[in-house]
Amino acid sequence: MTAPKKKAQMSVYLDQEVMKTLSAYAARREQPMSLIAEAAIASFLSPDADERREAAIIKRLDQVDRRIARLERDMGISVETLALFVRFWLTTTPPLPEPAAKAARAQAGVRYDNFVAALGRRLNQGPKLRQEIPEDIQESEPTRG
Repeated sequence: MTAPKKKAQMSVYLDQEVMKTLSAYAARREQPMSLIAEAAIASFLSPDADERREAAIIKRLDQVDRRIARLERDMGISVETLALFVRFWLTTTPPLPEPAAKAARAQAGVRYDNFVAALGRRLNQGPKLRQEIPEDIQESEPTRG
């Protein structure tokens, strides 16, 4: 039977905070501090440590990229919705005669407050417009009215 390899001893000076963190981690894991320090040094010196770190960064960047793509999509939907509404409203709403225009201006504040309240209810209750629009819409010629 072969004798187990004897490990080399090394003295290391650690900052007080690092020592406290190492000690607390070892206590939580119920492992000797030397075993944790050895694993940490081996991981740090491992040739694939950089690759693992790079893979983690790439994963996070991909998540950020997907979130930005969703934001761009939602912003595009919002802008197109507003532009379509304004175009539709301008083409279908005739100008009011002056006496009616004065009355409409007088009611504008109340109507705007009602609009904001309805928008608030829609945002709180859902579903959101962006959820109603499929993400994989085929590019086709829009219908013009």
